[in-house]
Amino acid sequence: MVSPEIKARAEALRREIEHHNYLYYVLDRPVITDDQYDRLMQELIRLEAEYPSLVTPDSPTQRVGGQVQQGFQSVPHRVPMLSLANAFSEADLREFDRRVCGNLPGEPVEYVVELKIDGLAISLTYENGLLVRGATRGDGAQGEDITANLRTIKAIPLRLKEAVPFLEVRGEAYMPKDSFSRLNEARQEAGEPLFANPRNAAAGSLRQLDPAVTAARQLSIYMYAIGHLEGRQISSHAAGLTWLRQLGLRVNEHYRVCRDIEQVIDYCAKWQEKRFQLPYAIDGLVIKVNSLDQQQRLGATLKSPRWAIAYKFPAEQAVSTIKDIIVRVGRTGVLTPTAVLEPVQLAGTTVSKATLHNEDVIRQKDIRIGDKALVQKAGDIIPEVVQVFPEQRNGKEKVFTMPATCPACGAPVTRAAGEAAHRCTNRYCPAIAREGIIHFVSRGAMDIAGLGESIVTQLIKAGLVRDAADLYSLRYEDLIKLERMGARSSHNLLQAIEASKSNSLARLLFALGIRHVGERAAKVLAQHFGSLTAIMNATFEDLTVIPEIGPKIAESVVDYFARPDHRRLVERLAEAGVNMQEAGQPNPAELPLAGKTFVVTGTLAAFSRQAAQAAIEQLGGKVAGSVSKKTDYLVVGENPGSKYEKARQLGIAILNEAEFIALLKHNEN
Repeated sequence: MVSPEIKARAEALRREIEHHNYLYYVLDRPVITDDQYDRLMQELIRLEAEYPSLVTPDSPTQRVGGQVQQGFQSVPHRVPMLSLANAFSEADLREFDRRVCGNLPGEPVEYVVELKIDGLAISLTYENGLLVRGATRGDGAQGEDITANLRTIKAIPLRLKEAVPFLEVRGEAYMPKDSFSRLNEARQEAGEPLFANPRNAAAGSLRQLDPAVTAARQLSIYMYAIGHLEGRQISSHAAGLTWLRQLGLRVNEHYRVCRDIEQVIDYCAKWQEKRFQLPYAIDGLVIKVNSLDQQQRLGATLKSPRWAIAYKFPAEQAVSTIKDIIVRVGRTGVLTPTAVLEPVQLAGTTVSKATLHNEDVIRQKDIRIGDKALVQKAGDIIPEVVQVFPEQRNGKEKVFTMPATCPACGAPVTRAAGEAAHRCTNRYCPAIAREGIIHFVSRGAMDIAGLGESIVTQLIKAGLVRDAADLYSLRYEDLIKLERMGARSSHNLLQAIEASKSNSLARLLFALGIRHVGERAAKVLAQHFGSLTAIMNATFEDLTVIPEIGPKIAESVVDYFARPDHRRLVERLAEAGVNMQEAGQPNPAELPLAGKTFVVTGTLAAFSRQAAQAAIEQLGGKVAGSVSKKTDYLVVGENPGSKYEKARQLGIAILNEAEFIALLKHNEN
């Protein structure tokens, strides 16, 4: 039996320790010494060890658990965590402002400018003020549950100062420069590989299966936005930041509310000069419309919000020598010239290769093998050659020309009129196959663990694999003969290949490598159509009526499935048992309006255009944007326009709104 006095003392210790954590890790204003803090913590540890019933989930002693996790579970975000579009100049920022103001005619627009911390985006979920989950951004819609690791970060309160019913808050976990230096020094002494930069170190630390490892890395965090909130109304982004700080969350103090884009530009220029004085790395600033009402009305594209943009600092630059120019063949057959450089340090990493994009860029910049070159990281990610220095040439430099034949298979190389890209003409080119298979098995796609680039290369060279479908015919006898493939790794790989058959339709669609179809577009298509067969047979009109699918994606999807070899690939994947159906979706072919194409024109009284489309699609029908011979029904509202006349000329069945409603009700039964 625990006495009331002991219970009260344990509760007092918990609150006092969390208060000092807040002062130290959030406000950077400690009021007691480390020794005094340690004595408080030791007393609480002793009480909880003697009376286990005193342990609560939000106790400071529970930040570092001893149990190693088996893996990370996928968890959905209540509101998608979209990535930001980038700006690289004042002109880009003014263009962003022009778009925002153009969509809010006559309205004053304030912006909030925040430092763009170079770390890992995460979300924290609090229920009734208690931390219940922490996750990575992942693909934006779903992330990995890394709650145990995030609980080790002392800047994250386990209990908020207000019992908010529900709060999902977004932030950036990062590794301070001092922690990064100490970590790399320790790894160097231990003979372990060094981390390239603090961002990579933070990401790697948060994906440790043992939370104790994460705790030792001394990460911190800044919260920058409310993702979803229940129980309170917030009118502006700046007010939200103030409130988050009042809750006990750590918010970066270097943000500013700007009345116009000129103040935004001035603030960006200020931090471009001061950024290296900070104890943590930043790679730019984030500009957001302050009014949450305006944010909601501006909305978002498929990938990024229209009300925010990331201003990226100009890349760090260095001078190197171009030792050679090699050509790589990508999964779409495009040949990309790449400069082989004398290794040089850029933005915390060693750079030995840089993309040259295409032959036109090489000609425009007059890049030659042997040149001295100015190299930078575009967006601090992709190394590229900015310019060369012709005045430093010694006469030994060599002019580069794109090869007439593919360096991987020897097939002719073509360049279509109006395109900058050179392409291999052999659709069975081993390099194309290799890159396509590497993409197919990658983490965001079919996620086949153990099937790395070297194994894929060996499988192709051995003639065991020509495309992704061949992976599902591999046998133990095939794998055991490969280098670095023992009995255990061969069995594990076969199990991973078998497990991938049950992946979602969205993963499979992304894995196919259709141009312009990223992870988000693949999910939209999978949810809309429900099966790969329906997507394969969709017309351009079928695709463009989907709100998030534009003409470029639609054209790419239609072109991809127009090729017989791509259809055969899908058939073989289906024959191998790969899932072709979106989970929870009925088979579209079995729905009552399957195979029927509708066009809606005019204004309906009981339906918006989107609601009418949804009602048709729910019953298996398709909605097209224009009338053709393939149209089965034209649904007519008030002021129908030219579609009505064309439907009459073609003899297409015409339904008024009452007849349309009757058709829907009849097929719902």
